[in-house]
Amino acid sequence: MEAMDVQGFVFPNTHVNWGLMIVLYPYITGLVAGAFIVSALYHVGKVQALKPIASFALVASFCFAAFATSPLLLHLHHPERAFNILFMPHFTSAMSGFGFIYSFYMVVLIIEIWLANRAEFVTRALRSTGMARMFWSALSLGVLEITDKGRALDHKLLYAFSVIGIPAACVLHGYVGFIFGGIKANPWWTSPMMPVVFLLSAVASGIAALVVMYVVFSKMRRKALDVACYRTLLKLLWGALIVAFSLEMIELMNRTYVGGAHWHVLEQMMHEKLFVSHYIIQILLGALVPLFLLPTVFRKNASLGWMKFGGVLSGLLILVQVLAMRWNVVIGGQLFSRSYRGFVNWSPEWSGREGILMFILVMVMPFILLAVMSRIVPLWSSEDDAPVEAT
Repeated sequence: MEAMDVQGFVFPNTHVNWGLMIVLYPYITGLVAGAFIVSALYHVGKVQALKPIASFALVASFCFAAFATSPLLLHLHHPERAFNILFMPHFTSAMSGFGFIYSFYMVVLIIEIWLANRAEFVTRALRSTGMARMFWSALSLGVLEITDKGRALDHKLLYAFSVIGIPAACVLHGYVGFIFGGIKANPWWTSPMMPVVFLLSAVASGIAALVVMYVVFSKMRRKALDVACYRTLLKLLWGALIVAFSLEMIELMNRTYVGGAHWHVLEQMMHEKLFVSHYIIQILLGALVPLFLLPTVFRKNASLGWMKFGGVLSGLLILVQVLAMRWNVVIGGQLFSRSYRGFVNWSPEWSGREGILMFILVMVMPFILLAVMSRIVPLWSSEDDAPVEAT
């Protein structure tokens, strides 16, 4: 059982019902949106510097999205009832809306990956025999011919679905903030800025994850970094962090200025219960440090070693910052009592379907799927031409 006790005056029904899995749910969907935005910047925005990582970003977005619902299913006592959202839709339910948004986004991702790699599937089918040929032919939908006209059509469709995917990705994660912002009975959650804050911090976390993975996987593959691509990622990360952190601070200052009948309990909660996670981890280490560190990393005369170290460090700090933000929102909104005169002390358990070990397992699963996908689709552009990193 979770370690939970009370401080002050609380009602008997004051509990932390949304635990670690509900913290993980908006976090992992944020990685989905951020990674997809990088891919779309190449396919739609024609940012050529991002070409080496565009395919990887698209597949990574799919792998994270494949497990985006896992935290919700682990939280439910009857996860099989999740299918009722599709079989018996309720169009005025926010949770029902997620089922349709998520399904639509997954279809868009799958079609994009197929269009981007159809020529590769055909080439592998023509070079294979036996069961392997049947597998690649099935992925090619039986069409084992690539023409210039077909390639042009693939590119047009890929562009169109990338355009469609951008608002779909934004709605997918902005919806999470919409759910919290729409709970009017909780003064810590109800805010019209909540969907925007969630979305922009999601973009920052997704780009940060790509920065870290690009350096780590390049080292594992013994391939040199594309400096132009990496520097562009770092600049995008810095810009996303500025916007996301600024809006978080504006939202906090707005709460402080407006005050309200419940501000006394919110202020006490931030200064006592969430002091470390909010002020130290989220603001100081997770936002301010990378905010001033990143400009020294992507400057033109920065050494490659410093770019790698500073970029990875900044990416990890931002990933921790966004996770702390999710923790502060989800858990923080359940720490004060309904009487606004007391607090609940809560910490997650290690085992169980909503424990820390399950949190780690869910975060590892997308990388296992990514390893499987690397056997099916090429993750890196011009992989054979990439120089080998010196040892």
